[in-house]
Amino acid sequence: MASTSPSVMTESQPASAAQPVAADKTPIQVLHEYGSKTGRLPVYVMEKTDGEAHQPFFVFSVTVGDITCTGQGPSKKAAKHEAAEAALKRLDLDTENKPIAPNPENNGYSAETNDQHNPIGILQELSMQRAWRLPEYVVCLEVGPAHKKEFTVTCRLETLSETGSGSSKKNAKKAAAEKMLEKLQSLSGSSEITWLSCISPQCPKPNVYLESLRTSKLEKVASLRRNPLSIPNTDYVQMMLELSQEQGFEVTYFDIDELTVNGQYQCLAELSTTPVTVCHGTGISCSNAHNDAAHSALQYIKIMATSM
Repeated sequence: MASTSPSVMTESQPASAAQPVAADKTPIQVLHEYGSKTGRLPVYVMEKTDGEAHQPFFVFSVTVGDITCTGQGPSKKAAKHEAAEAALKRLDLDTENKPIAPNPENNGYSAETNDQHNPIGILQELSMQRAWRLPEYVVCLEVGPAHKKEFTVTCRLETLSETGSGSSKKNAKKAAAEKMLEKLQSLSGSSEITWLSCISPQCPKPNVYLESLRTSKLEKVASLRRNPLSIPNTDYVQMMLELSQEQGFEVTYFDIDELTVNGQYQCLAELSTTPVTVCHGTGISCSNAHNDAAHSALQYIKIMATSM
């Protein structure tokens, strides 16, 4: 974990996040303001989740420029709060020796945006502009010897999910963000973008009763009734996304930190139906586990939609 030892303020230090946190602002808010001014927006990554359902435990890291700090807590918010607080103290030390002047030409975008492609910063800014929840990055796979590691990171944005790989966590995050931007670009103007806007934190969660699926004559659920769910290489995550859009409920995927006895990754797919539906999936990778969980959920919905 990065050092959190505070340093002494000097008169030459710029007025920035190095100043004490205002009483009415959280460390997360102050760090974001600092990132907007300097063109180095903070990026949070969930490094680990553990514990029982009634007593979870989260570890988050936050990266601002070349600085990375971690925090932990009983909730995602608490872990992010601690990571941001550590980053603010670390920035206090760094800005004392290397002041970072804000670049007004960036207008809050990452400093890399103007001279090289920075999908992480662009995706974060896009999410803020559309009032979506900020992208969340989860390290779901780490393989290879110490001198040649390969990381896999999943980027989640509302109901969307994309996975990227790289020789470092930073490269894997960048690859995942790049894929997410490509997906958003391909969906530009489609009903899915409208759907994402409608499920922003300001909007109420949808309320869809499972019983209503039995009488639904809409295209996706009708296709689910007719067609088998045993075709190889089917993207069940995408199929579930299209069905959820049509019927008006949300799908959220939760990775389970513990592997199965066979060494496979685990995932839960939660559907915001009434009652709430939760299905389990496993696979040799995070994305495979997501696909398996979506397959299980589709099988359950198919049963509910065809039973009388």
